[in-house]
Amino acid sequence: MPSSKLDISELDFDLIKGNLKTFLKSQTEFQDYNFEGSGLSILVDLLSYNTHYLAYLASLSTNEVYLDSADIRKNIVSIAKMLGYTPASSKAPMSVVDIVVNNAAGTTLTLNKGTIFNSTIDGLKYQFVVNDDITITPTAGVYRFSDVKLYEGTLVTFKYTVDTKDADQKFIIPSNRADTSTLKVAVQTSSIDTKQTVFAYANTLAEIDANKEVYFLQETDSGKFQVYFGDGIVGKKLQDDNIVILQYVVTNQAEANGVNKFTLEGNIGGYTNVSITVKSAAQGGAEPESNDSIRFNAPYDYTRQNRAVTSKDYETLVRSLYPNALSVSAWGGEDEETPIYGVVKISIKAASGSTLTNATKNDLITKLKQFNVASVRPEIVDPESTYVVFTSNVKYDTKATVKSKETIQSEIITAIKNYNVNTLQRFDGVFRFSKLTSTLDNVDESIVSNISSIKIKKLLKPTIGASTKYDLYYRNKFYHPHEGHNSQHGGILKSSGFFVDGNTNEMFLDDDGSGNVRRYYMSSGIKQIINPTQGTIDYTNGIVSINSLTITSVSNIRGRVSTNIEVTVEPDSKDIVPVRNQVVEIDEEVLSITVEPDTFVGGSSTAGVGYTPASGY
Repeated sequence: MPSSKLDISELDFDLIKGNLKTFLKSQTEFQDYNFEGSGLSILVDLLSYNTHYLAYLASLSTNEVYLDSADIRKNIVSIAKMLGYTPASSKAPMSVVDIVVNNAAGTTLTLNKGTIFNSTIDGLKYQFVVNDDITITPTAGVYRFSDVKLYEGTLVTFKYTVDTKDADQKFIIPSNRADTSTLKVAVQTSSIDTKQTVFAYANTLAEIDANKEVYFLQETDSGKFQVYFGDGIVGKKLQDDNIVILQYVVTNQAEANGVNKFTLEGNIGGYTNVSITVKSAAQGGAEPESNDSIRFNAPYDYTRQNRAVTSKDYETLVRSLYPNALSVSAWGGEDEETPIYGVVKISIKAASGSTLTNATKNDLITKLKQFNVASVRPEIVDPESTYVVFTSNVKYDTKATVKSKETIQSEIITAIKNYNVNTLQRFDGVFRFSKLTSTLDNVDESIVSNISSIKIKKLLKPTIGASTKYDLYYRNKFYHPHEGHNSQHGGILKSSGFFVDGNTNEMFLDDDGSGNVRRYYMSSGIKQIINPTQGTIDYTNGIVSINSLTITSVSNIRGRVSTNIEVTVEPDSKDIVPVRNQVVEIDEEVLSITVEPDTFVGGSSTAGVGYTPASGY
């Protein structure tokens, strides 16, 4: 007799239905019943669908309990909150300027909070505001406001009247484009008593007693931020009729990054004639922290327990303080080629904009100080690019495609650029030669092979007119199979041209295969070595050092004016690994892709052999 027990281990719809039918057939009432040919089959389908839906819902619900598998933002935020992590809000681009008020008078002058400055980028007008009152006294009759921070967006004030009887009252910042780093929170005693108390943001519970005037912050289900206060045990509790005043900047996020010209709207203390000097262009505008970023940062933030001890602690902190960071790398100064103790080095690759301005760096260092342990001093350094010079000759079967070689070449270049953006250009982006060449083979089914090679390049920016020593750190081993390798043809190093003091010839660099960098010029096609020991090349550690040299100018490169000297070497490995503040990326400007029919494929035409790549490649 069939088992009367129902098998509940299956989750697939058809198997669930089969188990239900097996169970029913085990009952005496339905032993010979034709389920497929009766209306009861519909009821069995309904039971199966219901069971399948419940199983699917249970699976989804279980996934949403864990940070790694949760997909709904409010669940990700909720789990992160349990780890003590608050996601970053939208960030307003910030610029630093000096403002001189001309023809002003008086013993003091105040730049009021909310003063508006206008700017334009790509034909669109953007508004920047001052977020604090600044009062100065003139120096030698000059009214100068120094290092004024301007935030892109609109300064908004929103008020709530406290009602402790309303258990559901929440103090929500109404806009999901509010930059919470600009938030100022004050509590007014009542509508009659206008005395205001400024509350400070509490990102830790340490040293917060019952009377501490602090506020807390969390992201709500709607993506907006909620301000909340203490309960009289941890933090001061609000009273009925208190008025909560929220002031913050609502921003357009990254749209105004790069703005570097401003005009005053209105006046400063009644004066409209001002001179504005931009010390750093607008930078740092960003969207709210992404789900992936929260998943990555929250566990590390919990681990560091509100202090920075390891390099990973600093990386997590910087991502939280500067959401515009695409990639962050931190390391101890003792790991440098020349060790520096008591310093933690931090490098930030911005998602939008160029390298960080000095104002942004100083602002970050100030914010990091509260998390420092002992005498450790953070220092922010710029990313350092190492370029991969990629060359490939691609063969394809003309019978396997109707595409022209120009079309295939264009698709290959697009694939390389996608690899460059999606895999490289960040501190942990390793260039994998086989990954890229496999990608090329898979661009089109007609491609039968590619013969590819790489070199790596650094840009040397000389100090014009000054005798200077230069060190280039590739941090990847150079190709050096034996002593004196390729000495007669310039070893593995080559450079673009430059000119030096006291000589009118265009100079170049190469190496002798034995650890020496040589300086030479060409005369009637013959290499004239001026200095056989102009520097050294460390093949093992990937370092090129140039002894003191007074460079007067730099040659044009590929027909364009340049301020850099390109120094290219042949690496030992075709996989290029970034170290510390190093970012590896493919040099798209010198990308060389040749596409031609494969002569070994039966029937393929040999026409097009020796094809010259499209202009610019």
